[in-house]
Amino acid sequence: MIRPITTEKAVRLIELNNTLTIEIDRKDTKDKIKKEFEETFNVKVHSINTLIHGNKKMAYIRLNKNNPAIDIATKLGMI
Repeated sequence: MIRPITTEKAVRLIELNNTLTIEIDRKDTKDKIKKEFEETFNVKVHSINTLIHGNKKMAYIRLNKNNPAIDIATKLGMI
């Protein structure tokens, strides 16, 4: 993981969809992202969507219902 994205849309996704938005290395795969994220924060990942925009790759990480994304966002300093 490189860094969290803290736009208005990213904060809205945290509140409504339990989804975190982070910027990642372009070479990272979904499996690698999921494994690293689950080990680092001790949470369950429901799904991951990736997007390449310009020269950046972003990952939308949706967490399991039992793990609130707002807690992880607070740890990362997003909120």
